[in-house]
Amino acid sequence: MASRRREIQSRRGSSVSSVSSDELFVEARSSPPREGEEEGEAAPPVAAGEEEGRWEKMLPELLEEIVKRVEDGGERWPLRKNVVSCACVCRRWREITKGIVQSPLESGRITFPSSLKQPGPKDLPIQCFIKRNKKNSTFYLYLSLTQTFTDKGKFLLAARRFRHGAHTEYIISLDADDLAQGSNAYMGKLRSDFLGTKFTIYDSRPPYDGAKAASSRASRRFASKQISPQVSSSNFKVGQVHYKFNLLKSRGPRRMHCTLQCPAAQETAKDDSEKSKAHSPGGFAVLRNKAPRWQEHLQCWCLNFHGRVTVASVKNFKLVATADPSQPWGIGDEETVLLQFGKVGDDMFTMDYRQPLSAFLAFATCLTSFGTKFACG
Repeated sequence: MASRRREIQSRRGSSVSSVSSDELFVEARSSPPREGEEEGEAAPPVAAGEEEGRWEKMLPELLEEIVKRVEDGGERWPLRKNVVSCACVCRRWREITKGIVQSPLESGRITFPSSLKQPGPKDLPIQCFIKRNKKNSTFYLYLSLTQTFTDKGKFLLAARRFRHGAHTEYIISLDADDLAQGSNAYMGKLRSDFLGTKFTIYDSRPPYDGAKAASSRASRRFASKQISPQVSSSNFKVGQVHYKFNLLKSRGPRRMHCTLQCPAAQETAKDDSEKSKAHSPGGFAVLRNKAPRWQEHLQCWCLNFHGRVTVASVKNFKLVATADPSQPWGIGDEETVLLQFGKVGDDMFTMDYRQPLSAFLAFATCLTSFGTKFACG
């Protein structure tokens, strides 16, 4: 085994690319005999702490090469779970993996739970879909794995609707089986008024340093270190969604107006000045729904969803930003669709989002489309 180790290391010195992924993993999982052991002799059981120490002592060049190979071979789920497995080996592996894996803004891929609160890519949207369970008022967000509407998808988030007096709340969680606000998987919530026309979005973590919590609920800590290890999970107001109030309830499409505190790209900041800017209270993104056009020959309002929506519904919408080139996300037109939501089945809807929205903000915004709106045109 020692000779095998020297052989692989010498080959890496001349040409790293000549070493196969299998050889790299053989090297990663093998170690030279300890003192008092012979080649081929069975090793005694190793304590968990000692075993983790072996993984941490691996050559940094070899470790980086392994993670890069796994990252390159797992562009899509379910293969991408191998990347997450690398980050779960030990603290050093996690730091190396997080340094190699790019954010959704850069790569267009969702890897860790923290990716759900990072902005999506600028050019092409991340395609997702939402499944609704009417029996228990629960909604499930999945990442689309194919271009069809038949794949099972990769589970991302879940939300359940609760009635609290005159208000309705949607609790958003990482765990589909644990949808309580006191849960370790709690991500945030959506709260509506009595009429169902005004919604407020709350995040479980502060959108920037110094942000004040909207409630005095005792702080809780996330169980998953991938989200935010030392951030209290209070409620921080990060957005509002308004539907136009219309007592006459005239027939026609709904009109939406959104003001959202979108996440900054601090995860990809390269220097201290960018990091300080990302952690400061930035501007809000102001979005509105794109107005549909009346088609006389069809006698209905129409929007082009480019095949991503197949069922006509008052819930369908496309959100664009008001023209403001001064925004840090570079939004300067009213044509680029930042969030698209629409029906494709009885209880299935598509959700496509891009920068500056995160998956969490996009999901919360889409949840506002469900439920009764007593005074909405």
